[in-house]
Amino acid sequence: MSPAAYSERRDLAGCRAMLRHGSRTFYAASFLLPRPVREPASALYAFCRLADDAVDLSDDPAPRLAELRQRLDAVYAARPVDHPADRAFAHVVRRFAVPRELPDALLEGLEWDADGRRYADLPGLRAYAMRVAGTVGAMMALLMGARRPASLARACDLGAAMQLTNIARDVGEDARAGRLYLPTDWLCEAGLDPDAWLARPQWTPELGAVVRRLLDAAETLYARAADGIADLPPGCRPGINAARLLYREIGLEVARGGFDSVSRRAVVPARRKVQVLLRAVAEVTPPGAGLVRAGAVTGTGADGSAVGVGEAGASPRAGIAERRAGRARAAADAGALSAGPARGAPAPCAAARRVAVHRAAAALCRPALVVHPPLPEAGFLVDAVRRAAPPAHPRPWWNGALLPGLDRRIDGVLDLIERLERRDRVARLAPARRAIP
Repeated sequence: MSPAAYSERRDLAGCRAMLRHGSRTFYAASFLLPRPVREPASALYAFCRLADDAVDLSDDPAPRLAELRQRLDAVYAARPVDHPADRAFAHVVRRFAVPRELPDALLEGLEWDADGRRYADLPGLRAYAMRVAGTVGAMMALLMGARRPASLARACDLGAAMQLTNIARDVGEDARAGRLYLPTDWLCEAGLDPDAWLARPQWTPELGAVVRRLLDAAETLYARAADGIADLPPGCRPGINAARLLYREIGLEVARGGFDSVSRRAVVPARRKVQVLLRAVAEVTPPGAGLVRAGAVTGTGADGSAVGVGEAGASPRAGIAERRAGRARAAADAGALSAGPARGAPAPCAAARRVAVHRAAAALCRPALVVHPPLPEAGFLVDAVRRAAPPAHPRPWWNGALLPGLDRRIDGVLDLIERLERRDRVARLAPARRAIP
């Protein structure tokens, strides 16, 4: 390995470490991406995380923002500062022809944060979300070779949806730090004075109605983003759909908690993450393709019925066909997978879950028929890419088949989720153990 290649690998390892500690959802979903996308995506995340922390954790963000703009100048001049994230990001913007307007817009959004800007209505909040998260979605699309305006618009929708979910989840945490992102007009319409509520943040049914309204807005964007999944290279669809549904599940968890994100913080249980992950992959995997692991390997027979193995440890070739009469609506099946069984109800059998997964897959993996124009708040990002020159040497795998070894990768992600959950349990128990005399 050449010294330059060794240095690049070391920088990417540092970026992966930042991703692992900074966002478990994205870290887990990233393993479903092909390596040519996973590695630059880690570099992109690391630089964005570095920028966010520089502003968010600083008592005086103005000089930090000026420093970030200087670092971005150095990145685009191909002379990055001596930091793994900067060096790796410089390689990404050069290789994938990322226009400067995208990271500039990200820094503009962080500047709005530093100024303590509030947003009167949803368009204003979406303008902020497009800058701090829609930009990341657009840059991710470029890493996957998706430069068409419709593809970029859907990527911006997904980033903004995730940001609105973040805001809905962190209402109490942000308020205790003196920040308010909920549209102030919505608060007033609910009978809440924004300044008075921020001085003494507490959950009320009126606040819950505002949080619900925000999650409804996020749902609209998640649905729009789903229309763009089919426009991505086949190998990228499982990872991006997993990120979409795993993050959406955070909002559903807020809803399950009565839209109270002041006195509690929504955390998606590992078991539900596994359900959502399997659904995410099934939605974008053509019927007939085998999936996952012993106990969850699925496919479809010649008549479209689900085929899978029963017990853990069984061979996929020894699977038993599970047939169900009738055709329930695919969306209802998929929704039941995400929500899980009702409290006190018996868990559905594995075979029933597999049937539901593949009914959803049959309906949802088709190419989208509806083309939504970019939201007004995202138009400038789409236009920036349209004006930019494309990469000189696009990667040939962009038009390739579904990610090779997908079943092994899913198996690894499921194991990762389980390990992270065990680590969390150990961390929660550690203080109690130390307190025992």
